[in-house]
Amino acid sequence: MNTTTQLSAITSTKDGYFGQFGGSFVPDVLKLSFDKLYNQFLEAIKDPSFDQEFMSYLNDYVGRPSPLYYAKRLSEHIGSKIYLKREDLNHTGAHKINNTLGQILLAKRMGYKEVIAETGAGQHGVATATAAALFGMKCKVFMGKTDYDRQLLNVNRIKLLGAEVYPISEGGAGLKDAVDAAIGYFIEHPEVFYILGSAVGPHPYPTIVRYFQSVIGKEAREQILAKENRLPDSIIACIGGGSNAIGIFSAFLDDKDVKIFAAEGGGEGLILGKTAATLSLGKPMAFQGSYSLVLQDEQGNPVKSHSVAAGLDYPGIGPEHSHLNEIKRVKYMPINDSEAINAFKLLSKIEGIIPAMESSHAIALASKILKNKNELTIINLSGRGDKDVDRVLAD
Repeated sequence: MNTTTQLSAITSTKDGYFGQFGGSFVPDVLKLSFDKLYNQFLEAIKDPSFDQEFMSYLNDYVGRPSPLYYAKRLSEHIGSKIYLKREDLNHTGAHKINNTLGQILLAKRMGYKEVIAETGAGQHGVATATAAALFGMKCKVFMGKTDYDRQLLNVNRIKLLGAEVYPISEGGAGLKDAVDAAIGYFIEHPEVFYILGSAVGPHPYPTIVRYFQSVIGKEAREQILAKENRLPDSIIACIGGGSNAIGIFSAFLDDKDVKIFAAEGGGEGLILGKTAATLSLGKPMAFQGSYSLVLQDEQGNPVKSHSVAAGLDYPGIGPEHSHLNEIKRVKYMPINDSEAINAFKLLSKIEGIIPAMESSHAIALASKILKNKNELTIINLSGRGDKDVDRVLAD
């Protein structure tokens, strides 16, 4: 990775803030742990041996670089030239493994023997359990009971990999509640390393996750220049907490001629309680350790989110995305459940690629905004859809 470029992006934020968003709103006991983590992270990414080990695992274990695939039939169907960044072809089937490997190498460097994680769609849980198995570490994964039931394939994969899965029934029994449970466990067990799966939460996690996921954007930029001899007109990704999106966006944020779009979980419409469209309806507040946009009721309390995609079913958003939304560098648009399901079926039938339900939101957004535009775009296909097939067919 280009460490100099990445460090520039990191040090441009002050105490983990992106504009007015970010920071660390946690008890003092956690702040000390997070300060130590950030200092160790900065030391690690300046150490050539750490970067070499990380890239070695990405290349030889994960299978990077992931291909940039020209989707000819999808392009003809939409009327624009579309490339898919194939994160679905990574080991474990999604982008999550990039960040998980980076963080577990930090955990190993810091002497930890046990890791914990939260998960929604289960892909981060699978990736964390995979990395823990690789390095011989104990692993616990917290998962909302709703997601546990609708993503049973991934639950079984996590267990097979030797990790323990804890279904959380409190609250809305979703990703928010899994994060709450993981943070609670972390406070009570400082001897474990918390591998946070998205670009959310208190500083330094949004910065750390951005760094390890930036490999997606770095590769995509090099690949599109090699294939087309120019940058794309636009980049599109789905967004829940925001890790796959910031991963690919990071390489193009300074290219003002490249439009950037993100598809959030519109659920059943822009109605509180029936949507996960945080950037469309959210208001600023301190939530799960950082100051960012959050879906709230009239009293300022976080409300239950909804999306057909478990990985997008979250009432908050990463602070950098709140900032990019505020400065209008990225356009965030809701995609409803039925649009995502239709896109899931479309890509499967015309390209022979079964996308994750999360990624299907990005496909659906491309279908809406690129129709007969004859533009060049990259869609980040963040994961594969094995986990979603039974639910789609049942519908």
